[in-house]
Amino acid sequence: MKLFVKNIDRDINEVALESLFAMHGKVVSTKIIYDKITWESKGFGFVEMMKKEEGEKAIAALNGFVLKGRPLSVVEADETKRRF
Repeated sequence: MKLFVKNIDRDINEVALESLFAMHGKVVSTKIIYDKITWESKGFGFVEMMKKEEGEKAIAALNGFVLKGRPLSVVEADETKRRF
């Protein structure tokens, strides 16, 4: 299950994001989206969980979770919308 995560603090890297989600199930991949010119985080990314149940568990636990002073928004990714 692929999750869309936004409002990620710019200091958070993919390893830290994966560690957070791994507490709720097996993480297949993590990807934070970076600006192509400055290489600064755009503040959003994707986490793919092994099973749908684990993804749902991660959404329930981490949507609204405050990480470095910012509440994360975690929802199931909509594969039909690719805007970056």
